[in-house]
Amino acid sequence: MAQTVIIEEAGGPEAMQVVERDVGAPGPGEVRIAHKACGLNFIDVYQRTGLYPLALPHALGMEAAGIIEAVGEGVTHLKPGDRAAYAATPPGAYAQARIMPATQVCALPEGISFEHAAAMMLKGMTVEYLFHRTTPIARGDTVLFHAAAGGVGLIACQWARSEGITLIGTAGTDEKCALALAHGATHCINYRTEDWLAQVQELTGGQGVDVVMDAVGADTFDGSLDSLKPLGMMISFGNASGPVPPFNLAILAQKGSLKITRPTLFAHMADRDACQDMADHLFEKVLSGAVEIRIDQRFPLAEVRAAHAALEARKTTGSTILEI
Repeated sequence: MAQTVIIEEAGGPEAMQVVERDVGAPGPGEVRIAHKACGLNFIDVYQRTGLYPLALPHALGMEAAGIIEAVGEGVTHLKPGDRAAYAATPPGAYAQARIMPATQVCALPEGISFEHAAAMMLKGMTVEYLFHRTTPIARGDTVLFHAAAGGVGLIACQWARSEGITLIGTAGTDEKCALALAHGATHCINYRTEDWLAQVQELTGGQGVDVVMDAVGADTFDGSLDSLKPLGMMISFGNASGPVPPFNLAILAQKGSLKITRPTLFAHMADRDACQDMADHLFEKVLSGAVEIRIDQRFPLAEVRAAHAALEARKTTGSTILEI
């Protein structure tokens, strides 16, 4: 039996409950993993609220790290006793242990702790695909990154610095801006006290940025488009302020033949080899010291409601983990 966080209906943090579930044995292509820590992400909120619908009842959580206890037939890249970590579907990481498909579970190098792995797999591989698998970004290019002091944002700031990319961040307080700057952002704009769009234009000499990476959604979408230089790329990869409303594609032509994409991590890592390649790139960045994984909030699994409330209220910085 394993404690597991589930929802029986969509709703607020109070919709989550901790139940005891029988774990069982892995089938073909599956592993059983005992978690040491699991990560908290905005996609968990989207699923809990019903923005991203799940077949209910359903467990929550998309990333974790722990020890492989058993492997099913056909699993060759992992064995019992291996340290492992993942960002993966289906949800179910908020648990002491689980059975899951092995495709997106990766062996964890000894130099990375379970806690840091749980805090970085989904966020770090998101940054990896944003910078390397979505649109060409070269040394010297300029990227606008919203929510630069969050878990994904702080990794993105460091990633950009390690590759000679200018990153203009936005954040909601001076303290969060200072955090982003300390982690490699070239500039950071407090969107509550400054006109961030005007600041972006000033910082780029009126040219605009090459790429916008926007996980905020509705609140920043129009300004993000206006921040781009002609032929620039808008990457909309989240909805923290709500989903982007429908818009006329002709606007992209009017604003300079802009490009836009709405990617997801799990489309990029559906293939086993691609998943491992992305994880290896992330592990390399962390082990080299180019990227430090910052864990600013820790909650026991039983306090998952408080963890979600803090995330939704934008009271968190860096990564948040649930301790098992």
